[in-house]
Amino acid sequence: MRLSNLELLVAEAGSAAALARLANTSESYLSQIRNQLTTPKGTPRGVGDDLATKLERAMSKPNGWMDESHELVTEDQAIFNAEPGPEVRGLHPLISWVQAGGWVEIAGNFELGDAEDLLPCPVRCSRETFVLRVRGESMEPKFHDGDLIFVDPQVTTVSGRYVVVRLEDSHEATFKQLIIEEGRQYLKALNPDWPHRIIEVNTDATICGVVVFKGEVV
Repeated sequence: MRLSNLELLVAEAGSAAALARLANTSESYLSQIRNQLTTPKGTPRGVGDDLATKLERAMSKPNGWMDESHELVTEDQAIFNAEPGPEVRGLHPLISWVQAGGWVEIAGNFELGDAEDLLPCPVRCSRETFVLRVRGESMEPKFHDGDLIFVDPQVTTVSGRYVVVRLEDSHEATFKQLIIEEGRQYLKALNPDWPHRIIEVNTDATICGVVVFKGEVV
């Protein structure tokens, strides 16, 4: 709580240096606390009671302010609320579409060093999950060229889910929406202007996994 409030005071003062001057402490000491440097005893540095009191007085805060939750208020009084980010649930390989086409066969022996990158997945997924970079415009407007999709081979495939599929006559995988009607399977492109938006796939098609998370490129 005190570390979070320290960041609010730094923002309110304009800089760590300005806050240090107002509180009659050193900028270096505040930096050590903010970066959680350890003491000689091996414990992370924190905002002690004396420093908390100095900071409250320097910024005209009531006693005990450092031990309460607060919103961040900028100079123009705009209020921004932030919540903790999702828990990272492991690192998963960013691979090529060719590798994705054979993922069912190679996943068990895949070396992480062969991946283009290792990326954290913020949602629950299996250890076999892999990452692909979306190519082209066939899945717009929901998925854009360059977006990252996390694909989990262990998720049950049901109609309406977005899937990565290897077709019988292709070495690469393709990414589409799965539609199942009357026992038949179809792959649908979301882009209304895409030619041949819906194609039927036979039983020889291999579903490599279901998309469980999308990361947009900004």
